[in-house]
Amino acid sequence: MSSYTGFTPDHINGAVQDRFFYGLRRTDKGELFIGKADQLKTTDSITINKSGEPSGNYPDFTDGQDFYEGRNTAHEIVYENLNYEQFRWDARNISYYVNAEGELVARINQNYTYDDNSSSDGLVESVNDIL
Repeated sequence: MSSYTGFTPDHINGAVQDRFFYGLRRTDKGELFIGKADQLKTTDSITINKSGEPSGNYPDFTDGQDFYEGRNTAHEIVYENLNYEQFRWDARNISYYVNAEGELVARINQNYTYDDNSSSDGLVESVNDIL
């Protein structure tokens, strides 16, 4: 049996409830992009809100709070400055990718190296053009 001084592995693993942030957005060309950040990595960062008029900001961002209402019933963007139409927090490390057969695959606790030539740069040219 192991003896620990300070935190045990259970304390460390449970210290951050929802460790991973996942954001989903779509470009004006219909491409889907998933953003992911690990709260325990000092090198991970993600832009959640873009600069703009305060009226276009999402006012209730809270660590651990999921958000799925980035578009209204007419499919229009609700918060123009919000970089992700939907986002969620999860304790699981999931990497999503599309395989050679066109299937969406989720890898759990396995990294995936994305091909830089498989999609556009993902920049949204005009929020009003997104349907």
